[in-house]
Amino acid sequence: MKAIINNYKIWINEVEPGILVPKIEEILNKSNYSILNFIEHKFEPYGYTCMWLLAESHLAIHTFPEEGSSYVELSSCNEIMNNSFIKELNIWLAEASIKSSSEDKLTTKP
Repeated sequence: MKAIINNYKIWINEVEPGILVPKIEEILNKSNYSILNFIEHKFEPYGYTCMWLLAESHLAIHTFPEEGSSYVELSSCNEIMNNSFIKELNIWLAEASIKSSSEDKLTTKP
């Protein structure tokens, strides 16, 4: 088996953890990811970071409320789940009129 990580990065203009966390978790579940753990931290005076530990790797969100944007990064060894996540995320972003910019990248072991 070759070591491959599918890496998906996206900036979005939603910064509210109460919206982001349940929606991202819903999308992870729809994409059949196995969630092993979840951790979060709220920064003072503002900002938020959270991470899902997945059997297939991890997903992290970092909010920058002062700039009105959040960074979401999914790393996954499962291309099918990765593609499903991207599809479901894009559906949500379009339905919620959330602006985004993204970059797909495949990282392989040298």
